[in-house]
Amino acid sequence: MSDGLRGAASDLRAEADSLDAKDELAAKRKEFALDDTVYLDGNSLGALPAHVPARLAEVMTHEWGKLRIRSWDESGWWTAPERIGDRIAPLVGAAPGQIVVGDSTSVNVFKALVAAVRMARGGNPADPGHSDEGRDEIVVDATTFPTDGYIAQSAARLTGCRLIPVAPADVPGVVGARTAAVLLNHADYRTGRLHDLPGLTATIKAAGALAVWDLCHTAGALPVGLDAHGVDLAVGCTYKYLNGGPGSPAYIYVREGLQDRFDSPLPGWNSHAEPFGMRPEFEAADGALRGRVGTPDILSMLALEAALDVWDGVRVDTVRAKSLALTDFFLRCVETYVPEGRVESLTPAAHAERGSQVALRCDGAGEVMKRLVEQGVVGDFRAPDVLRFGFTPLYVSFADAERAARVLARTLA
Repeated sequence: MSDGLRGAASDLRAEADSLDAKDELAAKRKEFALDDTVYLDGNSLGALPAHVPARLAEVMTHEWGKLRIRSWDESGWWTAPERIGDRIAPLVGAAPGQIVVGDSTSVNVFKALVAAVRMARGGNPADPGHSDEGRDEIVVDATTFPTDGYIAQSAARLTGCRLIPVAPADVPGVVGARTAAVLLNHADYRTGRLHDLPGLTATIKAAGALAVWDLCHTAGALPVGLDAHGVDLAVGCTYKYLNGGPGSPAYIYVREGLQDRFDSPLPGWNSHAEPFGMRPEFEAADGALRGRVGTPDILSMLALEAALDVWDGVRVDTVRAKSLALTDFFLRCVETYVPEGRVESLTPAAHAERGSQVALRCDGAGEVMKRLVEQGVVGDFRAPDVLRFGFTPLYVSFADAERAARVLARTLA
């Protein structure tokens, strides 16, 4: 390292220390089970909140071990999906009573998208007089995570719709009188580019279609504003920025004004108006409970509920401010340390277009990431040539960002 670069590194380390000293969220780091690894993969799996193992032990030894089936009532297992949904609600800008937790993101995308088509066509069985069968198109984000694309293809076949994949920015030129529903990602999973949820939602609704948003890469990292922006339906996972644990249950948001028309393609006994009535005819429950299907996965669900305790007293605006500061600082460190031409940032420079990750295009990215992990800097790789670094503001420090950039530069040197 040259004397000039050594001096710049010293300055950046001092700046990182100063920023960490002023960080409103710095104390939150102690609430997670962390070591000296720089963990920048929270956009794939959030770190473990340190108190969760004790809560799970209580669930297993007391609620399951001693109370057994009584826990469905006495320990509140039965109401967990909507109770935990109400805890997630403020993190995505939703009022209570509109989110239920359960199933995977993929299953919830399917429920939301098929139900959206049915509602767009006026397919509410209780109100058959408002049919609009001319709406026979589903628009889907062409850059979406593969599973969302697969689900959209299946939903199109099931509903007899034509599937139209487009880049999110091109949606305004595509939606129209034949559009039933539009499925979009709030942030691109490869690049972290943030799409215009308020503007695109307004465009979709003006065309008479329903907007379905996938929040997997934004919930818990930045303000979403589901209610404020009139989003119809949304889904998201909980194991990334919400730190719910591997495979923790996802959630579905159904806007209050649509709940009486929400016709799930997966009606189950848990979404029945009388789940213990055991009647052969299905009658949907009131409200967002229509998004439930079968028996909740209690162990994963209660681990998630405990994990959400780390959000007590935290404002999402504060999280967003730190996220932008972290990613700005990391990009500046990369620019300073990494030899010119070795990486190319795919992350938008504009804050309004940036999620909470940095994506760098790099030759041999898979091998580079493997070597970074060996040196205690954990990010991830997306084929063919993208290094992804997810910044979780609740526990990632500015010192982490500086160290990660420095190790990346050393690896590429």
